[in-house]
Amino acid sequence: MKAAVWYGEKDVRVEEREVRSVQAGQVKIKVEYAGICGSDLHAYHHGVGIQEGQEHPLSHQKAPLTLGHEFAGTIVELGENVSGINVGQRVVVEPLYHCGVCEYCLHGQYNQCVDFGFVGLNSDGGFADYVVVEAYMAHQIPDEVSFEEGALVEPTAVAMHAVRHSSLKVGQKVVVYGAGPIGLLTVLCAKAAGASQIFAVDVFDERLDLAAKLGAIPVNSAKVNATEVISQQSGGIDIAFEAAGVQPTMDSAVSIVKKGGQVVVIAAISKPLQVDFFQLLVKEATITATLAYRHIFPEIISLIAAGALDVKQVITRKIKLDDIVEQGLELLLSDKSHAKILVKIGD
Repeated sequence: MKAAVWYGEKDVRVEEREVRSVQAGQVKIKVEYAGICGSDLHAYHHGVGIQEGQEHPLSHQKAPLTLGHEFAGTIVELGENVSGINVGQRVVVEPLYHCGVCEYCLHGQYNQCVDFGFVGLNSDGGFADYVVVEAYMAHQIPDEVSFEEGALVEPTAVAMHAVRHSSLKVGQKVVVYGAGPIGLLTVLCAKAAGASQIFAVDVFDERLDLAAKLGAIPVNSAKVNATEVISQQSGGIDIAFEAAGVQPTMDSAVSIVKKGGQVVVIAAISKPLQVDFFQLLVKEATITATLAYRHIFPEIISLIAAGALDVKQVITRKIKLDDIVEQGLELLLSDKSHAKILVKIGD
């Protein structure tokens, strides 16, 4: 099969690979569409997050690995002891490895598993004609959900988990810092959850134009004082979602929330940031953070099927697997007009 394989920093090769055999408790999926995630960019540009050295304790794999964890396709083979899913079913993959026996898994918090891992970073992923994953990762999608939409279930789950983890109530006002794919999907999810006013803050007008199309009020923090502008227009922000992960946006998020408000950190922050806890103290505000998602894929699939989450709006380009480096991994770093680039796998 053809696959986009990570060998090292700035070294992803589209090449022929053997399809892994299906073991007990696993399924093989013919991939149709896969999305490029920020984690894929970190792996390609900086070598961050990819499984090197020792094998992962659950996947038993290490680099070189096929990238990709946002994907949808069709079940083509079942391993032994797999039930509740059949060959021919259309599925999306919830790409989290979890042991099922640690303290966190036993309490249902499997995204906190001590051996937590990701398909596409800790095992071979979805930028390939076929992928073999654990059967528990596969979620069936109805005919109303296209494979393109299916490839967006995973990043939408990240955004909705943050919204559900927050204290957001219907009618409250929110701001989203960072209008990349996760920030844009957070706008959609906050809107679906009943936020009455949503601001989007970024330094790129191209991204803010996309946010505006999704129903957010765009604010370019490189051109105006975002905190002042938002305070004047909103009268106070209840929830600030931090999806940028840099010091200026963290400062703004803490400053903008009103008394009793909340800051929710979604971004994968690569460098330690300072937080003004005195402001949180005098406001009796809270700060929290989320990691990936848990117990949410069925709801995301249902919302997309019902038309309550029009995730297609964040797709800005579709490319072929052969072009994933030049028109995907490289382009996303230089062209800020793009949000989610999908890779069409196969013909």
